[in-house]
Amino acid sequence: MPFEFVEALATVPPGSDPLQEELALMELAAQGRQVARLWEAPLSLVVPRTYLRHVALETACADFVRNGCPVFLRMSGGGLVPQGPGILNLSLAYAVGQPPGALSDAVYLHLCAVIGGGLRRLGIETHWQAVAGSFCDGRYNLAWGPPAAARKIAGTAQYWRRAPAAMQAADGQRHLVLAHAVLLVGADPEQINARANAFEAAIGSERRYGADKVVSVREALVAGGHDAHDDATLMAKVADALRWSLGQHPAPA
Repeated sequence: MPFEFVEALATVPPGSDPLQEELALMELAAQGRQVARLWEAPLSLVVPRTYLRHVALETACADFVRNGCPVFLRMSGGGLVPQGPGILNLSLAYAVGQPPGALSDAVYLHLCAVIGGGLRRLGIETHWQAVAGSFCDGRYNLAWGPPAAARKIAGTAQYWRRAPAAMQAADGQRHLVLAHAVLLVGADPEQINARANAFEAAIGSERRYGADKVVSVREALVAGGHDAHDDATLMAKVADALRWSLGQHPAPA
């Protein structure tokens, strides 16, 4: 079954919680649909619920909101993720017939294949690996450059819940998956890391991130001798490449 794009390239309105719109995709998946959404969020930060343990979190969030950078909580794990102009999100929601323990790696690899296939179409070669020192580091980052000096270009995450009773098979193993990737397209690594580090310092965390550990699509294109285009054109070209790539990669069963 091919993925159905619910919007061409959505822009989340300022002040709106982008995570609520993501969860709405799971309601479509509960209807038996395989849905995809490409979207951009306003300037903001997204953190997992594990950050609730920081006693200074509420004060830090209020300070960042006053400075035009709201902070949102997400369901999936991991770490802090910056959002804003020049960052493209791909969200996929679909049903599977196996539990998380059996398919979580396949879900991550599918996201990496979709993003990697789209970037390859633009002339950028990537692979998946951890990149120590990058924001929200994980084994299934998409990275650019030789493994020993690779820089993160995209991050991946997933969230699962049981499918409704009407979708369940006899074994009761039907689940809904929300798979999400964050791709740095034209965002400035220095700016996004400065914002992320300022928030970590504000909540009293010891985490710090290096701008030299991440790379944007624009930087990778320029390094490869390709035309990076203006911001709007580049974002549109990347979105088109991801739509094409998603059509080449069926969802895990």
